[in-house]
Amino acid sequence: MHTDTPQTEYTIDAKGKRLGRVASEAASVLLGKHSPAFEKHTVFPVTVTITNARLLDVSEKKRMQEVYKTYSGYPGGQRVETLGHLADRRGYQEALTRTIAGMLPRNKLRKLRMQNLVISD
Repeated sequence: MHTDTPQTEYTIDAKGKRLGRVASEAASVLLGKHSPAFEKHTVFPVTVTITNARLLDVSEKKRMQEVYKTYSGYPGGQRVETLGHLADRRGYQEALTRTIAGMLPRNKLRKLRMQNLVISD
């Protein structure tokens, strides 16, 4: 699925930035939209590294209003969790990962693209 071009590095510093702004920039780069060689049916050979994830600028209002949902497939299996609870439990790395995954197309290439994402504290 990878093209013949060499793997490139792209670094995003999340210090003082909003969650959605960082996530949309990372999702756009993972898709390869920044390159003139963009092809939507291939995984662009880029590694996106997000640094200082714990220093994201997230307001208290957003921590309580933003909701992440999961569903097990069973009746009554829907779980709802706020951004604040998720950040306390798993850290902002998990919130960034879920946000970026939600911005990528839901197809067979989604997992391959997410493997090119590295988030560090």
